[in-house]
Amino acid sequence: MFLVEPEEPAALGSQNKTTHFVTEFILLGFSNQGEMQGLFFSSVLVLYLLTLLGNGAIVCAVKWDRRLHTPMYIFLGNFAFLEIWYVSSTIPNMLVNILSENKTISFSACFLQFYFFFSLGTTECFFLSVMAYDRYLAICRPLHYPSIMTRKFCVILICVCWVSGFLCYPVPIVLISQLPFCGPNIIDHFVCDPGPLFALACVPAPSTELLCYTFNSMIIFGPFLSILGSYTLVLRAVLRVPSGAGRTKAFSTCGSHLVVVSLFYGTLMVMYVSPTSGNPAGMQKIVTLIYSALTPLLNPLIYSLRNKDMKNALKKVLGLTTVQN
Repeated sequence: MFLVEPEEPAALGSQNKTTHFVTEFILLGFSNQGEMQGLFFSSVLVLYLLTLLGNGAIVCAVKWDRRLHTPMYIFLGNFAFLEIWYVSSTIPNMLVNILSENKTISFSACFLQFYFFFSLGTTECFFLSVMAYDRYLAICRPLHYPSIMTRKFCVILICVCWVSGFLCYPVPIVLISQLPFCGPNIIDHFVCDPGPLFALACVPAPSTELLCYTFNSMIIFGPFLSILGSYTLVLRAVLRVPSGAGRTKAFSTCGSHLVVVSLFYGTLMVMYVSPTSGNPAGMQKIVTLIYSALTPLLNPLIYSLRNKDMKNALKKVLGLTTVQN
């Protein structure tokens, strides 16, 4: 849908132009599935429900099992809670679009989705960094760990992750939303992403585009370098452990977190470290689907399969119905 502005007065010159302002966008998503559309809808729906179930079970396990009331599991519980909202910022709308014929999203709803999707993703980067710092303290400074990672400090770190994650993107979003969108209004994606939005702007905005990509790189590489530094120190400390059993236990403690970091950052860097205009639209959608939907699904499996305490707590949570009956 477009609104048409009145023509400029003749006094302003002979270059009278009609400017169209987009009031809604069309998210194509995965609309070219044809006969496979029903199967694709069912697959994404199952993936979404399993993600809610898996991460919800971790949240309940951390809340109900007192043995998990330690900083490491409190961070993990918040991370799982974050994943529920992260996947919910895109997948429900994508499911509606798969079945819908017009596939429209209003201008304000598009940028609102943009804000929550990127704010939650930024919060996830910060949580991964804090969780790596927690493992560094636990392994490299075990004697000082209880005095440093107190309950109060743990709560402060959690609040900083949530608040700072949601304070990072208002400025880039305002800058992009102020660009003139004259049409067309078709976004070949399932989420309102800066790459396709820049492509739809009426005029080139190299300074805004450079600012946004620089900002994305800082958001990605800042926490990533922090994680890399933490695990470099952890690796040095683990290699100094004389017993093989001690090294195995230390690697087991950090292994699940490293797998999650690799999955999330691997796909994230493909999308946002370099301008997305060089990537085909199909590739953009697949990569975005991996880090926004598949990774949140795998996180509960990764953390529970490699952690005995979490496995026992999850068994307890899933067995509550049987016990009550």
